[in-house]
Amino acid sequence: MKKILILGLLVSFAACKGTAQQEKQENFPVTKTEAEWRAELSSEEFYVLREEGTERAFTSDLLNNKQKGTYVCAACQTPVFKSETKFDSGTGWPSFYDYIEGNVAFSSDNKLGYTRTEEHCATCGGHLGHVFDDGPKPTGKRHCINGVALDFVPEAP
Repeated sequence: MKKILILGLLVSFAACKGTAQQEKQENFPVTKTEAEWRAELSSEEFYVLREEGTERAFTSDLLNNKQKGTYVCAACQTPVFKSETKFDSGTGWPSFYDYIEGNVAFSSDNKLGYTRTEEHCATCGGHLGHVFDDGPKPTGKRHCINGVALDFVPEAP
Protein backbone atom coordinates (compact mmCIF):
# COMPACT_ATOMS: atom_id res chain seq x y z
CA MET A 1 0.00 0.00 0.00
CA LYS A 2 2.86 2.38 0.82
CA LYS A 3 4.39 1.78 -2.61
CA ILE A 4 1.11 2.66 -4.33
CA LEU A 5 0.77 5.83 -2.25
CA ILE A 6 4.35 6.90 -2.99
CA LEU A 7 3.93 6.12 -6.69
CA GLY A 8 0.70 8.16 -6.74
CA LEU A 9 2.42 11.13 -5.13
CA LEU A 10 5.32 10.99 -7.58
CA VAL A 11 2.95 10.89 -10.54
CA SER A 12 0.99 13.84 -9.11
CA PHE A 13 4.12 15.95 -8.68
CA ALA A 14 5.34 15.11 -12.17
CA ALA A 15 1.98 16.08 -13.67
CA CYS A 16 2.18 19.54 -12.10
CA LYS A 17 5.65 20.30 -13.43
CA GLY A 18 5.58 22.65 -16.41
CA THR A 19 7.65 21.62 -19.41
CA ALA A 20 6.86 24.42 -21.83
CA GLN A 21 10.19 26.22 -21.32
CA GLN A 22 12.13 22.99 -21.88
CA GLU A 23 10.21 22.38 -25.12
CA LYS A 24 10.66 26.02 -26.15
CA GLN A 25 14.43 25.80 -26.16
CA GLU A 26 14.23 23.26 -28.96
CA ASN A 27 11.25 24.46 -31.00
CA PHE A 28 11.58 28.21 -31.48
CA PRO A 29 13.60 30.23 -34.02
CA VAL A 30 15.42 32.32 -31.39
CA THR A 31 17.22 30.14 -28.86
CA LYS A 32 19.78 31.25 -26.32
CA THR A 33 21.46 29.71 -23.33
CA GLU A 34 20.25 30.51 -19.83
CA ALA A 35 23.38 32.63 -19.34
CA GLU A 36 22.67 34.63 -22.51
CA TRP A 37 19.06 35.28 -21.45
CA ARG A 38 20.20 36.31 -17.93
CA ALA A 39 22.68 38.78 -19.44
CA GLU A 40 20.00 40.38 -21.67
CA LEU A 41 16.94 40.43 -19.40
CA SER A 42 16.29 42.06 -16.05
CA SER A 43 15.80 39.63 -13.16
CA GLU A 44 12.02 40.15 -13.27
CA GLU A 45 11.91 39.70 -17.06
CA PHE A 46 13.95 36.50 -16.75
CA TYR A 47 11.66 35.19 -14.00
CA VAL A 48 8.53 35.73 -16.10
CA LEU A 49 9.77 35.09 -19.64
CA ARG A 50 12.18 32.19 -19.03
CA GLU A 51 10.96 30.63 -15.76
CA GLU A 52 7.22 31.06 -16.46
CA GLY A 53 6.71 33.28 -13.44
CA THR A 54 3.94 35.80 -12.83
CA GLU A 55 4.43 39.43 -11.91
CA ARG A 56 2.38 40.88 -9.07
CA ALA A 57 -1.01 42.22 -10.11
CA PHE A 58 -1.38 45.98 -10.66
CA THR A 59 2.41 46.58 -10.88
CA SER A 60 2.90 46.90 -14.65
CA ASP A 61 3.56 50.31 -16.17
CA LEU A 62 1.65 49.05 -19.23
CA LEU A 63 -1.56 48.26 -17.32
CA ASN A 64 -3.13 51.69 -17.88
CA ASN A 65 -1.38 52.51 -21.17
CA LYS A 66 -3.96 53.88 -23.61
CA GLN A 67 -1.61 54.90 -26.43
CA LYS A 68 -1.97 53.51 -29.92
CA GLY A 69 0.76 51.13 -30.94
CA THR A 70 2.03 47.58 -30.73
CA TYR A 71 3.02 45.43 -27.77
CA VAL A 72 6.11 43.35 -28.49
CA CYS A 73 7.87 40.51 -26.67
CA ALA A 74 10.37 42.06 -24.24
CA ALA A 75 12.91 39.31 -25.04
CA CYS A 76 12.99 39.38 -28.85
CA GLN A 77 10.77 42.32 -29.92
CA THR A 78 8.30 40.17 -31.88
CA PRO A 79 4.94 42.02 -32.19
CA VAL A 80 2.37 40.05 -30.17
CA PHE A 81 -0.62 42.36 -29.47
CA LYS A 82 -2.13 45.50 -31.00
CA SER A 83 -3.33 48.33 -28.77
CA GLU A 84 -6.82 48.30 -30.26
CA THR A 85 -7.40 44.83 -28.77
CA LYS A 86 -6.41 45.90 -25.23
CA PHE A 87 -9.14 46.23 -22.60
CA ASP A 88 -9.45 46.76 -18.85
CA SER A 89 -10.24 43.33 -17.40
CA GLY A 90 -9.93 44.50 -13.80
CA THR A 91 -7.52 41.62 -13.07
CA GLY A 92 -4.38 43.73 -12.60
CA TRP A 93 -2.59 42.54 -15.73
CA PRO A 94 -2.67 43.96 -19.25
CA SER A 95 -5.43 42.10 -21.10
CA PHE A 96 -6.19 41.72 -24.79
CA TYR A 97 -9.11 40.09 -26.60
CA ASP A 98 -6.97 39.08 -29.59
CA TYR A 99 -3.33 38.47 -30.54
CA ILE A 100 -1.21 38.86 -33.65
CA GLU A 101 -1.67 35.54 -35.44
CA GLY A 102 1.49 33.58 -36.05
CA ASN A 103 3.44 35.50 -33.38
CA VAL A 104 1.91 33.88 -30.29
CA ALA A 105 2.04 30.16 -29.50
CA PHE A 106 0.06 28.13 -26.97
CA SER A 107 0.67 25.13 -24.73
CA SER A 108 -0.93 23.42 -21.74
CA ASP A 109 0.06 24.46 -18.23
CA ASN A 110 -0.79 22.12 -15.33
CA LYS A 111 1.28 23.78 -12.59
CA LEU A 112 -1.73 24.67 -10.43
CA GLY A 113 -3.26 21.21 -10.55
CA TYR A 114 -5.65 22.01 -13.40
CA THR A 115 -5.07 22.73 -17.07
CA ARG A 116 -4.71 26.30 -18.29
CA THR A 117 -3.68 27.53 -21.73
CA GLU A 118 -0.25 29.15 -21.55
CA GLU A 119 0.68 31.81 -24.03
CA HIS A 120 4.22 32.43 -25.22
CA CYS A 121 6.12 34.24 -27.93
CA ALA A 122 6.26 32.12 -31.08
CA THR A 123 9.75 33.46 -31.89
CA CYS A 124 11.70 32.97 -28.64
CA GLY A 125 9.29 30.94 -26.49
CA GLY A 126 9.14 33.59 -23.77
CA HIS A 127 6.23 33.08 -21.35
CA LEU A 128 3.71 35.89 -21.79
CA GLY A 129 0.75 34.77 -19.67
CA HIS A 130 -2.43 32.73 -20.09
CA VAL A 131 -5.59 32.90 -22.17
CA PHE A 132 -9.07 32.44 -20.70
CA ASP A 133 -12.58 32.17 -22.14
CA ASP A 134 -14.08 35.11 -20.21
CA GLY A 135 -13.16 38.04 -22.44
CA PRO A 136 -15.27 40.51 -24.40
CA LYS A 137 -16.61 40.23 -27.94
CA PRO A 138 -15.70 39.65 -30.66
CA THR A 139 -13.44 36.75 -29.54
CA GLY A 140 -14.66 36.05 -26.00
CA LYS A 141 -11.01 35.56 -25.02
CA ARG A 142 -8.98 37.27 -22.29
CA HIS A 143 -5.27 37.13 -22.95
CA CYS A 144 -3.99 37.88 -19.43
CA ILE A 145 -0.41 39.01 -19.99
CA ASN A 146 2.48 39.88 -17.69
CA GLY A 147 3.38 43.49 -18.47
CA VAL A 148 7.07 42.81 -17.79
CA ALA A 149 7.00 40.34 -20.70
CA LEU A 150 6.06 43.19 -23.06
CA ASP A 151 7.57 46.35 -24.46
CA PHE A 152 5.36 48.99 -26.07
CA VAL A 153 6.11 50.56 -29.45
CA PRO A 154 3.97 53.69 -29.99
CA GLU A 155 2.32 54.22 -33.36
CA ALA A 156 4.22 56.68 -35.54
CA PRO A 157 2.52 60.12 -35.69
